[in-house]
This record gives sequence, structure tokens and C-alpha cells, in this order.
Amino acid sequence: MDLRTGNVKALYFKYLSAAFGSALISSIYSLVDSIIIGQYEGPSGAAALATVAPIWNIIYSLGLLFGIGGSVLMSTARGAGNRKQGDRYFTATLVAITATTLVVWATILLLEVPMLRLFGADDFLVPKARAYLKWIRPAIPLFLFSQFIAAFLRNDGAPARATAAVLAGGVFNIAGDWCLVFGADMGLKGAGLATALGQLLTILILCGHFFSPKCTLRLAAPQPLLPSLLLIGRTGFSSFFIDIAMGILSMLFNNQIMRYSGSAALAVYGLIINISTFAQACAYGIGQAAQPLISVNFGARKTERVTGTLKLALLTCAVFGVVETALALAFPIPLVRAFMDATPEVLAIAPGITRTYFISFLLLSYNVFSTYYFQAIMRPKASFGISVLRGSLLSGALIFILPALFGPDALWWAMPVTELTTALLVTVLIRRYTARLPAAAAERE
Repeated sequence: MDLRTGNVKALYFKYLSAAFGSALISSIYSLVDSIIIGQYEGPSGAAALATVAPIWNIIYSLGLLFGIGGSVLMSTARGAGNRKQGDRYFTATLVAITATTLVVWATILLLEVPMLRLFGADDFLVPKARAYLKWIRPAIPLFLFSQFIAAFLRNDGAPARATAAVLAGGVFNIAGDWCLVFGADMGLKGAGLATALGQLLTILILCGHFFSPKCTLRLAAPQPLLPSLLLIGRTGFSSFFIDIAMGILSMLFNNQIMRYSGSAALAVYGLIINISTFAQACAYGIGQAAQPLISVNFGARKTERVTGTLKLALLTCAVFGVVETALALAFPIPLVRAFMDATPEVLAIAPGITRTYFISFLLLSYNVFSTYYFQAIMRPKASFGISVLRGSLLSGALIFILPALFGPDALWWAMPVTELTTALLVTVLIRRYTARLPAAAAERE
């Protein structure tokens, strides 16, 4: 189906099913690990994985930085009829992700313990976190490249393969967790091994696209390279920052929780991280479904197709926000019991903490999708501003200010207040830039 001429609704839901499935299964990696380890190790295992969460955010955010940044530019160039320039963006992105992967890999290998301590691990949690990471360490490049390749496959007309790859890896990870953690009694090491092997299967399926006759991705020397890399980085930065911000916020929350409330509250926050990752993955799915359609049609100057896709995406955000919030608020104790063999102390504090924090889900999808929309219509400054405000400036300030002024329980209001404030700004910017689409399209002629 041609993104420039096909039925917008049919195309959107085709891409939504693929992107949503891919993003959803990606979040299942961490969800399953947390559930299995929580049941095997109890609250201490959940707390250990909470200190590992920022490392995952670093890895996935860099994959999104180059995958989304490069694929948006490639699709926009193709929509404008310049396929050769699209190939140049693909090649420049491949160079960037390769170099970045080597740096990240070396950094994590050399600074693993200092990083875990920075992210809130104490002497008791560091060995547990390192045990989980034993088999993750050699597989770090696989996680970065899977994000990069999947983004380009969605923009190369192969969203179903991207979904199938992540689904296969996710199913393998689920089965592997049960077999290795409990069956082989490997505990945290088994969970890490299952995750690494699942990712290996994912990358093998993704790479099969390059041997398919349907693959139109080609290498072409970017000329010049540095400006292309800077443009890719600028375009993809907001997607990168959304995910890296989760790591920053996890680090801040971990340290504030240990300061004000202790390890029982940190175990509850480990649950929150995983449910939030799931909710954010749903938001990624909406953005990744809409982005190819919007990018190609913006490049082709078909503004009515851009606005048609926007309306469908906003409706999806509203449905997801209501459903996610209602489910999270309704079942706090079953969620805790699913994720860990909870102590009475954890069960006593979990409902109040989770019900407060999960109010933020109502607007989370809307705010995250907006960054994809601004990227796709080449408004990187707006996308950057929203991601930084939501991901660090406002949220980070509230994490420190609220408990200092109103007591420890106020900490959990940081994200609901952040999402509401961000949504007000997002509404203003979407209205402004959507109204300017015809002029923006004319400028590209």
C-alpha cells in the first residue's frame, strides 16, 4: 500500500497493529523479568531490577535516537521523491549507531558498579543487579541495533516483520525465564540469559529483511557526513530523551525513595517502573504507527493526509489513556502480588503509592505521541522542548520539591502534575503547528 495514496485509516490501523505489537512485546521483556524475579527473589529482586532500569533506558534511548531520527528523514526525503537522499540518511544512521554502540558497550562494561550505585543500589543490591547483568553485558549491541533496524523496517514497508521479530523474541524470553529461573534454579542470572537469547532471536529475524526482495534500503555515501549526523541527531533527539528521561527519573526516584521511605517503597517503585514502561510502550506504538504516514505525506505536501492521521492518533491516545488509567487504579493489590512475593509492609503501602502515580497515565500517551508528531512535521525544537520539560526539568524539580514541602507521600504526585502541565503546552503547540501545515508544505516546494 502506498503511504501517499492509500486509505489513511486502513494504513494507520495496519501500522498501529504492527507498531503496537512490537512496542508492547518489547516492554514484556522487562515485565516478565520483573514478575519472575519478584516471585523468585521477593521484594529485594524487584528493588535490584529497579536499579538496572536506567541502564535499559540508556540502551533503548540511543537506539531510538538514531532509528527514529534517521528513518523520519529517510521517509520525508522519499516522500519528496528523492530516494537517493533517503539512502544517504540510512547509511549515515548506520555509521552513527555502530560507533555509538561501541562506546556504550565499553562504558557499561568498565563502569557497571559505579553506574548501579548512581542509580540507587546499595551494598546488598549491587551483587543481585550484577548477577542479572551477567549475560546482558555481551548482548548489549543486539539491543541497540534492534531499535535501529525496527524503525527503518517500519519506514520501508515491513512493519509486520518488525512485529514478528519482537514477538518471537518476547515469547522466547517468557519461556526462557520460567525454564532458567525456576527450572534450572539460576535466579537472576537465568532471567538475564533468557533476555539476551530472546534479543538474539529478534535481531536475526529483523536482519532477514535485508535479504528480502521487498527491501529497498540501500547504502549510499552521505555527502557530507557530519551535517547528516547532526540533522539525524536533532530530529531523533526527543525520542531519545523520552526514554533516557525514564532512566534519569528512575535514578532520582530511587535515591529520593531510599532517603524518605526505604526499600519497601523502592520495591513498589520497581513495579511502577515496569507498568510505566508498558504504558509508554503503548504510546510509542501510536507514535511509530503515525510517523511513517505523517513523514511521507508531509514530504509529499499532502497536508490533508497528515491531519487525517493526526486525528486518528489523538483518538487512539484518548482511548489508551482512559483504559490504562482505569485498569491501573482498579487493581493495585493484584498487580503487586503478580510482580512479587510481597511482604505485609509492601502490601500496606502499595495501594496509596500506585493509585497516586498511575493518574499520570491519563495523559502519558498524548504527551509522548506529540513528540513523534512534531518530529514527523519537522518541528524538532517543539519536540525537544516537550521531551525535556516532561522528562527532566519539571518532573525532576517536582521530585525534589514536593516531598521537601509536603512530606514523603507527595513524591508520588510528581508525574501526575508533570503530565498535566505538559499536556496543556502540547495542546497549544499542536493547534499552532497544524494550522501552519499548508504554509510549511509550500515552503518545501
